[in-house]
Amino acid sequence: MVPMRTILRTAALTAVALMTATACGGGEGSTAGGEGPAPADADLTVVTGVYPLEWLAQEVGGEGVAVLQLTEPGMEPHDLELTGRQIGELTEADLAFYVSGLQPAVDEAVEQEASDRALDVADVVELHPVGEGGHDHGDDDGHGHEDEHGHDEDGHGHEDEDGHAEEEAQGDGHDHGDFDPHFWLDVDLMATTAQALGERLGELNPDAADEYTANAEAVSADLEAIGREYEEGLASCERNEVVVGHTAFSYLTEHYGLEQVGVSGVDPDSEPSPTQIADIADFVREHGVTTIFTEPLMPEATAQTIAAETGASVEVLDPLEGVTDDSPGDDYPSIMRGNLEALRTALSCS
Repeated sequence: MVPMRTILRTAALTAVALMTATACGGGEGSTAGGEGPAPADADLTVVTGVYPLEWLAQEVGGEGVAVLQLTEPGMEPHDLELTGRQIGELTEADLAFYVSGLQPAVDEAVEQEASDRALDVADVVELHPVGEGGHDHGDDDGHGHEDEHGHDEDGHGHEDEDGHAEEEAQGDGHDHGDFDPHFWLDVDLMATTAQALGERLGELNPDAADEYTANAEAVSADLEAIGREYEEGLASCERNEVVVGHTAFSYLTEHYGLEQVGVSGVDPDSEPSPTQIADIADFVREHGVTTIFTEPLMPEATAQTIAAETGASVEVLDPLEGVTDDSPGDDYPSIMRGNLEALRTALSCS
């Protein structure tokens, strides 16, 4: 009788071969944008589930590493469900590069098929607890303001004068567990991850270890340059409130001393209640906010409604969960720089 593991690996090899023959243009299970070697020709194969990790793996891995992306372009990465072919890719990959808590389907598949060949970013950097670095307006009866807007020194909510219990922020509407996985919006954490990835690839392919190290150092230098641009560009601004629909920007706002304000407790694809819309509109008027940020992968209806009520404009702030035609750039560095310009305009930075 043929062992089940052998059957699975044979099926996986067949799936990867089919994928290699048919993939193109960054689609499901393809090398991003058609770049890089096919898995059969590569020194190593790395599977990722979200764009920033795909970009990082390509930059650190270089020409000899095939990077397979599990999320199709234009698809909300949190909602990813894996096909049999994609599970086969994970089974045969040299490395599964992921951040736990972002994509439950990937977490489960890695645990079952690639636990001994995985690099979890949560083991490399310290992820923020959900709700840290911002607040939401997801409670129909109360406000989720932090610090001067209602939190005590310990960060816990309390009852306001009307007897409404203020609550902690509840994240971005997706079940990420206890930690926010959107670490890639902090360039310092991305640089730390690049170094860890270079080390792991060097362990897997010692002959190219020096190349991976050099690539990781180059990526870190590029990220450091972006960080300097943010520090200088956001050093003097008239406002610091960043109003978003999907509270995915805590790493960015906390790093640069900004305040993230979200229509929170609401999935990016769902509609908030009239009370939530009124609550955020009041905040916008009270603080003189001029811009409501939406995202390439989420509906604009809520942002447009709030803008119509307050006179604010609607602009894109990209959480870098994927690259689309509406992104303010075509890769990680250009999108981060596009986000900086959007923030500078919205916050009236000099």
